[in-house]
Amino acid sequence: MDGADLELGELLAAAEAAPPGRSVDVVARDLQKRFGAERVSFLFVDLIGRRLVRLPAAVDGDDVAARSRTIDLEGSVYDSVLRSQRRRVEPDGQGGQRVIAPVTNRGDCIGVLEVTLQHADDTVLRQVGEAAHALAYIIVTDRRFTDLYHMGQRTTTTSMAAEIQHQLLPSAPCCEADRFTLAAGLVPADDIGGDTYDYSLDSDTLHLSITDAMGHDTDSALLATLLVGALRRARRSGCDALKQASHAHDALLAYGRGLATGQLFCIDLETGVGELVNAGHPWPWRVRGETVEEVRLAVNLPFGVVSPVPYRLQELRLRPGDRLVLLTDGMQDRGAAAVGLAGLLRDTRSLHPRETVRALTAAVRDACHGDLQDDATVMVLDWHETRPADR
Repeated sequence: MDGADLELGELLAAAEAAPPGRSVDVVARDLQKRFGAERVSFLFVDLIGRRLVRLPAAVDGDDVAARSRTIDLEGSVYDSVLRSQRRRVEPDGQGGQRVIAPVTNRGDCIGVLEVTLQHADDTVLRQVGEAAHALAYIIVTDRRFTDLYHMGQRTTTTSMAAEIQHQLLPSAPCCEADRFTLAAGLVPADDIGGDTYDYSLDSDTLHLSITDAMGHDTDSALLATLLVGALRRARRSGCDALKQASHAHDALLAYGRGLATGQLFCIDLETGVGELVNAGHPWPWRVRGETVEEVRLAVNLPFGVVSPVPYRLQELRLRPGDRLVLLTDGMQDRGAAAVGLAGLLRDTRSLHPRETVRALTAAVRDACHGDLQDDATVMVLDWHETRPADR
């Protein structure tokens, strides 16, 4: 057994030399070489966040059927690893040890790495964890060049509208940085309702948006495409929230046949001061200590509605320890209203934003008995003085 430290440069070079769909194979060979690993698999989370899809390394000799096997996430050991972001070690039932480590990049839980070893001391466990971290970066890079991971994430039939909606969302629903932790989730209606969320981190500004295009199915997905495209074009041109809103509004008037609500934030990373525009959208919620309340902003008309009143730029100052929650009306309408949002936000205030999003979306799905009449979308932002060491 070769216990040498992980040579990250060599591993990345091997990954780049391999086909983009063979990331797991590269890591598996490395672990076999150094520790005699017997079985290596990467299990990644599906689109709806309820199942894991196992992708064994080709060197394991598993058959094609094994590569398509899915596992229910809820209550599993993998669920525990993803929630805690801590590795687990268990007997494999054959005299060896099964090590399960989170594969996470900047807070985005991509999946888990599962490795079977005959022996795993502290040094080996640390290096398996390092391999899992390296695998996260390799997969983030490789999935730009292959549909393997996109295909595997589809454990249910995907409609045209759902495909469009999914491609409009950021590739990572969670992001951690020194001053903030951000997570988001979207529960689509049976007939896609046009919700989107987006974020981008510049050197000194965090940009957030949450939008809801009018209508359902492909029509709303196409309107959302126009809206998100206009917002991203404006944002990437250096526009503030007010100018972004103006560009989105003009785009819907010029090319669209509908309207959309939206909320845009530009938050200064140094001061915590956010400039925002509310275009007909539900108010955000703020959790500050024991206080859970709606932030009652001024509300302009939605994008695409002709109005003599220009959009208004407002200010919202975040304090260290604040939690800001943005949502669409699907989180409050009809059956979802039974959730008791304020109480749930209070009960989950100590959880990581990723887990709070999961709790909120699960509560809405359960309240509607899985039959949502409108998309339900939520973004949770925690604001820090400095980044906690254990995040």
